[in-house]
Parts: sequence; C-alpha cells; structure tokens
Amino acid sequence: MKTVTANPTTIERKWWVIDAREAVLGRLSSTAARLLMGKHKRTFSPSHDHGDFVIVINAEHIVFTGNKRQDMRYFNHSQYAGGWKNLSVAEVSANRPGFPVRHAILGMLPKNTLGRHIGQKLHVYEGDKHPHGAQKPELITLKSAPK
Repeated sequence: MKTVTANPTTIERKWWVIDAREAVLGRLSSTAARLLMGKHKRTFSPSHDHGDFVIVINAEHIVFTGNKRQDMRYFNHSQYAGGWKNLSVAEVSANRPGFPVRHAILGMLPKNTLGRHIGQKLHVYEGDKHPHGAQKPELITLKSAPK
C-alpha cells in the first residue's frame, strides 16, 4: 500500500462563509481554525497547508459567555517605557469590532511560519457583506460544520 502525500497541485481548496451572528466566540473560532488548517480533510498532515479559505461575517454580533465582555483583557506592549496597553473586549470592540474574532482564530493556529501562512486565508468582516462572491463560498452553520 502506497502512502499518498498531497502536493500543492492536488489540493482542492474551498471557500466557506461562517455567520458569526449570535455565535459563541470559542465554538466559532475552533470551527474556523479547523477549516483553515484542513483538519476536516482526509489528506491532512500537520506540516503542510491543506486548508480552505474562511470568511467570517457579522463579527460585531459575536456572543461572549459569562462576563467576558468586561473581564477578558487584551494585553500589548510596545517595548518602550510605559508603552503597555491593557484593554477589555468592550474597549477593543468599540474601535475594531472584528478584532476579538480574528485574535481568537489566529491564536488557535500553529505559532510558526506555516501558521502565519494559514492565517492569511482568514477574512473577517464586521457586516454581512463581503467581496468574495466570485469564489462561490458555501455558507455553513456551526451545527452543520464539516467534521
């Protein structure tokens, strides 16, 4: 029996649209990360990029369980004296509504060059419009996501 390894010419990539309206952040993020990495495909291997493209719409309507909107914090430091920022989800979402979704999904990808390459296939939009209609993306709900 031969071991079949997929190469870039044999990989079939699909486009998926995930509607984030009334979706819990963690469930949405894990589904999107799995699609981006290609773990739902039979040809998955951790050292290659077999994943699909993911479009997340309505990112401003994401749901946080518990008190995470006030309690969860994003920390950043500019490496200069006094250059730290510690903002809550509500403060970040006021200026950049799609940031919590993008941050959560990218945090579930590998932390290396391959992970950065996979992260470029993620597209997050605050509203329900996106410019990727020519790719004919398939709309999935979180309950019927491919396994």
